Amino acid sequence: MKFTKAKMFNRKASDPRGKPDQVFKALDLKPGQNIVDIGAGGGYYSLRFAETVGEKGQVYAVDTSQELVEAVKLYAKEKGLGNVKTVLAAEGKLDLPEKSADWIFMRNVCHHLSDRVEYFKKLDAVLKPDGKVAVIDYKKIKSFSFHRIFGHYVLQETIVKEMEEAGYRLEKSFDFLPEQSFTIFTLSSSQF
Repeated sequence: MKFTKAKMFNRKASDPRGKPDQVFKALDLKPGQNIVDIGAGGGYYSLRFAETVGEKGQVYAVDTSQELVEAVKLYAKEKGLGNVKTVLAAEGKLDLPEKSADWIFMRNVCHHLSDRVEYFKKLDAVLKPDGKVAVIDYKKIKSFSFHRIFGHYVLQETIVKEMEEAGYRLEKSFDFLPEQSFTIFTLSSSQF
């Protein structure tokens, strides 16, 4: 079956236990905004972002897998979403327009990054001065779980510390996700 991995990622992303509707409500996206979805997987969030920001907005669906990028491209075409641009991420490099993103969204990506502080510093080049970064990643759960066994989690305190080291400040954190932390950051130099 074509795009099996993409379909599996989309099933997980859309699972009600992951509360995707609450995640969207918390982000409060607006028409015309530009969103960078890092680790887009099968594109579940990218496609929803594209519908929300409309034709005047832009969504960059970023992934390291050629198969996943191709899947998102096909799904966007099938839905008639011309505002989704897929980006195949090279080793530590993002080919994105400078100072263009209102939002950078990272769901279950941080635990895959080796030098998160340096990675977060590089994101500054893509983010508008008043832009925001949403980070969702697995918590360390005490019970038996795949994420715990394989180290597929990052403590929220670690994410906050590393983002601060990279030049961001915590704006909000949410606790409604049962298996994940959810934090939103802005650049430290931003004035509100």
